[in-house]
Amino acid sequence: MSKGILLVNLGSPDSTEVEDVRTYLREFLMDPKVIDSPWLIRKFVVELAILPKRPIESAKAYEKIWTQDGSPLIIYSKKLQTKVQHAIDVPVELAMRYKNPSIEFGLQQLYNKGVSEVLVIPLYPQYTMSTTETVAEKVVQLQKMKFKDMEVKFLKAFYNHPDYVKVLGDSIKENLPADFDQLLLSYHGIPERHDRKALAFGKRAKIPIVAYREQCYETTRLVSEYLQLPEDKVTTSFQSRLGRDPWIQPYTDVILENFPKEGVKKIAVCTPAFVADCLETLEEISMEGREDFLAAGGEEFTYIPCLNDRDDWAQVLIKWINGWLSNR
Repeated sequence: MSKGILLVNLGSPDSTEVEDVRTYLREFLMDPKVIDSPWLIRKFVVELAILPKRPIESAKAYEKIWTQDGSPLIIYSKKLQTKVQHAIDVPVELAMRYKNPSIEFGLQQLYNKGVSEVLVIPLYPQYTMSTTETVAEKVVQLQKMKFKDMEVKFLKAFYNHPDYVKVLGDSIKENLPADFDQLLLSYHGIPERHDRKALAFGKRAKIPIVAYREQCYETTRLVSEYLQLPEDKVTTSFQSRLGRDPWIQPYTDVILENFPKEGVKKIAVCTPAFVADCLETLEEISMEGREDFLAAGGEEFTYIPCLNDRDDWAQVLIKWINGWLSNR
């Protein structure tokens, strides 16, 4: 049986043009795993409340981080794919859950190369219904419809895997100033109901599912232990909330505004829910977060990049893939 690898990340608009951003947001927000309302309500909210104005604002934000070669998330993901492919003797393809290259394209590329068993690696350390679960659902849907001869397996969430904790810890250590008041680990937020739904599903299916919030705090705990940092020097928060429904707390923007009032003037910020820098890390945290913190009275703001295409991160993926390949 011929094996292959499919790396999957979130995705990005094809360009910073408003219509490309609108197309991307429509696909993303119409996913029932992202906005989990009935289709008619979701359609109404997305088309009438979000898409008329949001793409214009988002396009301006994307322009701030866009490079000559395109989206940072796509660029770093491709570089990571290349490094992994050079060390692996089976095909390694890259796909995005939304837009290009699509999951269908990635599976087709593997199929064309004679692959009959695929290891799908969702590039999300923590499991949520709006990230890992929607990737798995899309892959299985395509497998049943178009790639019936393919066997598909998935790499499970790695938020607490020692290899991931080490490479994340090392990346922080390399960028952490000697004189800092707080290390802030800012994770992508989710609506509180997403955690409730995931836990309820796990209970019904008799699958052990850990709440997303707990996964994030566990990552923080393990990284803090690895770096030998005291608890009072590390803070966990959640960013990127959308809409009026309650999202898991504490909120990153609130933490950043309150830090200076509490005497926290020098901070370093890491975003462990992301393995590649993107709009949420570069624009929301490194630009807007920095501006908010300094405006509130902060003095020093250090942004710690995502793992991106670090050699040690590529080596971790290669190690995991080789472990799967050895079980032939």
